Amino acid sequence: MNLTWLEDFLALAASGNFSRAAEERHMTQPAFSRRIRALEEWLGVDLFDRSTQPARLTAAGEWLRPQAEDLLARVAGLPPQARAHAEANATTLRLAATHALSFTFVPRWLQSLEAHTAGGPIRLVSDVLARCEGLLQQRQVQFVIAHAPAGGRGELDAAGVPSIVVGTDMLLPVHAAGAPERALLGFSDESGLGRIVRHALGAELAAAGFQTVFTAWLASVLKSMALEGRGMAWLPESLIREELTARRLQVAGPVHWRLPVEVRLYRDPEVMTPHAEGFWRAASEGGG
Repeated sequence: MNLTWLEDFLALAASGNFSRAAEERHMTQPAFSRRIRALEEWLGVDLFDRSTQPARLTAAGEWLRPQAEDLLARVAGLPPQARAHAEANATTLRLAATHALSFTFVPRWLQSLEAHTAGGPIRLVSDVLARCEGLLQQRQVQFVIAHAPAGGRGELDAAGVPSIVVGTDMLLPVHAAGAPERALLGFSDESGLGRIVRHALGAELAAAGFQTVFTAWLASVLKSMALEGRGMAWLPESLIREELTARRLQVAGPVHWRLPVEVRLYRDPEVMTPHAEGFWRAASEGGG
């Protein structure tokens, strides 16, 4: 179906006169009549009663008239809407961050950059690391903020994705008083923090007889379980400072179980919008 057929239809509906409508549409009457017939054949109904002069709309034609007007109006509105969307997208920063960082690090860090960036809207997606990585690879976001082993390389680093260190933290093995020994509260496979713990200590913990009794991908959930005395969990120090100060959680195990981590900002390897490139420069300079 050609949209011009709807314009032809509305021209004929307005006057009921084939000759006048054809002249208005800048074509011969036979060519105009063929286009009206083509629309009727596509719809499978007669739109005009040609037995009268002027031609009158059938019931199907009366139904189509407001539908055609609405459809053509929406189509006419597409170009300005597309331009507005492109302009908004050019100044919108699209970030994905892991859950733990979304709640603790990201708000303060973004605030620290405000004076050194051009401003504009920010769209933040909070998810597990595996999904954040996927969003960056699919170019649905421009940046990913995630933990990585201090001085080491995460999967995005290994894939050659550019990154900078924008913060530091410490993964601490913590439990509440009276928690069962060797009961481990672990992160799910999709979790970036879980990757770090498994890579650094997985074999050692298995050899020491630790058993995973609960698994989740949210650090906040593992924190709640640890506070209830259900076992030991590796949690970011930034997430549990108050609980450590109040001694509701205590650090366990040898010193090498305390894992230093970096907060890294990863970016789309391709050239981004000027606004996004400016944000990357500001972050690289530490906010100036």
